[in-house]
Amino acid sequence: MNIAFIGGGNMANALIGGLIARGMKPGSISVVELLPAARRRLAARYKVHASAAADARTRSADTLLLAVKPQDMRAAVASLAADATGKLVISIAAGIRLADLSRWLGGYRRLIRCMPNTPALIGAGISGLYALPGVSEGEKRRAGRILGAVGKVVWVKKEALLDPVTAVSASSPAYVFWFIEQLAAAGVSLGLPAEDSRLLAQEAVLGAAKLAAGSKEPPSVLRERVTSKGGTTAAALRVFDEERLAERFRRAVEAASRRGAEMGEEFGKG
Repeated sequence: MNIAFIGGGNMANALIGGLIARGMKPGSISVVELLPAARRRLAARYKVHASAAADARTRSADTLLLAVKPQDMRAAVASLAADATGKLVISIAAGIRLADLSRWLGGYRRLIRCMPNTPALIGAGISGLYALPGVSEGEKRRAGRILGAVGKVVWVKKEALLDPVTAVSASSPAYVFWFIEQLAAAGVSLGLPAEDSRLLAQEAVLGAAKLAAGSKEPPSVLRERVTSKGGTTAAALRVFDEERLAERFRRAVEAASRRGAEMGEEFGKG
């Protein structure tokens, strides 16, 4: 592969680092990044080619990976229509629909849309992917290898399902951070020192996630095994039920999914 990244932010950094760690040569990677300081960091850290605009290295790539902010995507691809010809184009921008991206690229159709999440920054991410019908199986495997360099991948059959993927996966690290924050705050209110309470909360969440990931049992079964009748866990879960937290949480995730669809409408106008 020869990959040209359009945008050199955090997720591009994570993907570049993951690809190089898995054996890809830095000479096979180029980055178009507007900020001079960011270009210098990319070149120094990864030894990749970094430029302020598309150049010969961009044009020689077989894969373009669009890693700019959603609100900047239309302007970023305005000059790429000619450079995209013959290449696989992968977008990791939230909310940007492939129909709009195709239109901005002059009707180009070899497009894949991906939704990674921030644990990709430590190689522990997961990405949802969708490819237009014109994308070959080999190109899908290529996209899977690229996103797989920073975690696991899940393919969806309809692009609209990337909105729930965004809500369940891409946004969910914030939900988990919020839960750790609230759990630690509750410990402090019960008399624990703040530092101890935060450590207890974050390690409990980390350990529970590892336990779930390593078990063949569904989370519901694991929960039941921790919940002794009449015990402390049962007391807490009873309050969750009384406060209808499951229903409220589901509404929150649904709101995130709706917002993903709304962003597609907003960014695709015109």
